[in-house]
Amino acid sequence: MTDTNTPGIVGISTIGIPVADQDRALAFYRDTLGFEVRVDAPLPQLGARWIMLAPPGSAVSVSLVPASETAPAGVETGIRFETADAERAHRSLREHGVDVGELLRWPGVPAMFAGHDPDGNRFEVVERG
Repeated sequence: MTDTNTPGIVGISTIGIPVADQDRALAFYRDTLGFEVRVDAPLPQLGARWIMLAPPGSAVSVSLVPASETAPAGVETGIRFETADAERAHRSLREHGVDVGELLRWPGVPAMFAGHDPDGNRFEVVERG
């Protein structure tokens, strides 16, 4: 049964990440994390671009939005990216010079670690359970 009083939201399309330099962020998410570019279109009225990237096959993407006074870069994004092997992902990102935290393992909880993009935006990488 559908409640006609709700707005009818049916999913999550993209999550915005504020970045100071869209080209630098694009290179990080595409070349270092291996995301595919879904949209890269000019927004002439803003002097920026609409950039959406996602891990291959993912239904949800991230959008690299220009940082502003009200949406600064360098935040805790709350994003949890999935990986099949947290240890391998941790090692690979560290080898690529990415600022990563300790690989955490607790009984009954998937292995995970924190990472930061070039703007200092924090994300987590969690092993798929």
